[in-house]
Amino acid sequence: MPIQHPAETGYGYVIERYVTTGHSRSSRLSRYGEILSGRFTRREDAIRNRFVRDLLHDAATITDDELAALFGFEWRARLTASWLVGVAQRHKFRQQIGDLLLASELTYAGRGYCFAPARLGTHEDAEILIAYLDRYLPQLDLRYDQPDALGALLRLDDQLGTEYATRFTAPDGPWERWVNALPHLRENPGYTPADQRRWTATQCDFANGWSLT
Repeated sequence: MPIQHPAETGYGYVIERYVTTGHSRSSRLSRYGEILSGRFTRREDAIRNRFVRDLLHDAATITDDELAALFGFEWRARLTASWLVGVAQRHKFRQQIGDLLLASELTYAGRGYCFAPARLGTHEDAEILIAYLDRYLPQLDLRYDQPDALGALLRLDDQLGTEYATRFTAPDGPWERWVNALPHLRENPGYTPADQRRWTATQCDFANGWSLT
């Protein structure tokens, strides 16, 4: 998907409106920065509360055209758009997010592409993640969004009562071979399937605790 320049689309305002705006005068992180860092999952204060309130409001009120515009811009916009889709569970954007995930064009955006299907929560979303893992786990030299994709698939298995991830996490299976091929992952105890499931669950459970009403 070609990257567009906001000023040329008529939707340039959506970057400041939804992506780069700071959610609090006392926070130095923009919305996309807060999402990327995951810091909001570890806070219990007024900054976090405002971030949540504003994100919920925008997820509920952003138009489909504005979301489509965000998906045409660079990674910050796409990461944010995916989170807005996931929080509001906008199933209409499932296929587009799946296509973007599989293309894997932009650094960091994939984290949002994996969060969204984990939140949308259907067998179709599991198929998107399976297609990604089938393509990218065998490429042992690539460190893309494999951890987020596996965590999202494990989350869906928990929710759907399925075992889609089993063939990836089996002993000496695709996940283990991928981790062992990358020394910095092999030596990091945080790259177990259980850790990936836990991180996705933290994000999804946090979102589940919010209300769009």
